[in-house]
Amino acid sequence: MSDEELKRLLDMNAAETRRHLDAATERIEGRFDRLESKVDGLESKFAGLETKFDVSVEEMRRHFEVTAEDVKHQVRLVAENVLMVDEKLVREASDIRDEMRTGFANTQAMIKFSHDELHRRVRALEDSQRTVEQTVADLQARVDRLEGTTH
Repeated sequence: MSDEELKRLLDMNAAETRRHLDAATERIEGRFDRLESKVDGLESKFAGLETKFDVSVEEMRRHFEVTAEDVKHQVRLVAENVLMVDEKLVREASDIRDEMRTGFANTQAMIKFSHDELHRRVRALEDSQRTVEQTVADLQARVDRLEGTTH
């Protein structure tokens, strides 16, 4: 896998993480909107009942603030989890790059070894062929001499 392909893969993973973050953010915003509408509805109901039941606006505000603080805490937890996932992705991509580099280096070393071994074998065959050719030439010369002496 080339660096460009790996970069493209990481970009796709980052884009997918962003989409997940965007979706989570939209869900949280939807919850905020629903909470706000519920609180708005509660405020309007309590406003009418305030005189009847003597409910204070201050108590409703405190309840809303506690609820809002809890939602903020949950959003922080989601953000921390997203950061942890992002860090894991970065570490995994780094590990993959290291494994690929090691694999490439090992493959190149094996190819060089094979090439050197093949080169050594070809040289041995060439040397052997020269020896055989020299032997044949020597034998031919002897045959020629022998034939020359018998004629």
